[in-house]
Amino acid sequence: MKKSILLVAVLAMLGVSTAIAQPRAIGGQLGYGIEASYEHTLGNNFITADLGFPGWFAAGFNVMTIVTYNWLNPFGVDFPTVSQGDWNWYMGPGIGAGLGVGNTRYYTGFGSKGYERVNYFSSFIGAAGRFGVEYNFWFPLQLSVEWRPVVGPSFYSIRHYDDNGYEVVPMASNGVGFNYGGLYMTAFALGVRYKF
Repeated sequence: MKKSILLVAVLAMLGVSTAIAQPRAIGGQLGYGIEASYEHTLGNNFITADLGFPGWFAAGFNVMTIVTYNWLNPFGVDFPTVSQGDWNWYMGPGIGAGLGVGNTRYYTGFGSKGYERVNYFSSFIGAAGRFGVEYNFWFPLQLSVEWRPVVGPSFYSIRHYDDNGYEVVPMASNGVGFNYGGLYMTAFALGVRYKF
């Protein structure tokens, strides 16, 4: 039993040291929101993981993550070489998910106080893709422009409350929809990463 545990520990350490030896990049992305971004090279290709907060001015709390496996310069089509740094393009499949929770209070003019409150919960999950172009400087900095669509269902729950705090039941709604925003709104991003 002790030998098995020791063997598993040694194999885990070898796996971690191999992963650490691979080139990596960490940084951020700007688009519909702000994101942290991490890339890890696997042979000639790489994995990208983004965690962000979409919606610069959206009420409530919104979070989104996208993870993709990317092929570097797929189909053997490379950019022309430049004297300093290098250009690459990449694409790959993955998965994306997001969550939004919040409430808003606005003036309606009805009721004793004239305000209404809306609580919402929304989420999505789906297949993701990543299509991008990157420029790697001769020093450890990388710039990228990407389109990362997420296609799949979205789930939502909306509750309306009057100005006295009572739920307006006829206006409540639950449902399943399609994440249209994943095709355009949260899909475009400009990335800046430090390579190490």
